Order: sequence, then C-alpha cells, then structure tokens
Amino acid sequence: MKAKQRLSDLKVMTEDQLEQEILQLKKEQFNLRFQRATGQLENTARVRVVRRDIARMKTLAAQKRGQPAV
Repeated sequence: MKAKQRLSDLKVMTEDQLEQEILQLKKEQFNLRFQRATGQLENTARVRVVRRDIARMKTLAAQKRGQPAV
C-alpha cells in the first residue's frame, strides 16, 4: 500500500506516468471494494484516500493536456 503522494511529486510526472499511477490506484480501489464486500477490509479510510488520489491525478493529467477536468 502506498502512502498519499505529495502534490509537488505529482506535478513533475508526465501524463503517461500519471495514467500508470491512476491504473494502479484503480486496481487497488477494486481490491478494497472486494475486501469490504467480503468483510476483510481492516483500514476502511483507505477507500476514501484512494478515491481522492485518483481524482487528484485525473485533474493534474487534464491540466497537463490543457483540458478542463471532467
């Protein structure tokens, strides 16, 4: 499990690196949802952190492309 990344670290990443991080976080999000459904999730706050990290990275990727965040 990764700790929350600093915004300054994310800003220096390329679009491709951000997309890779987003994919990894989506996989983790899927696993967390599965664990929660089966009653095996211990750290319930991690679901919220991962969701917000995905949104943060999507916003930065959109800014790098020069598009408004969706």
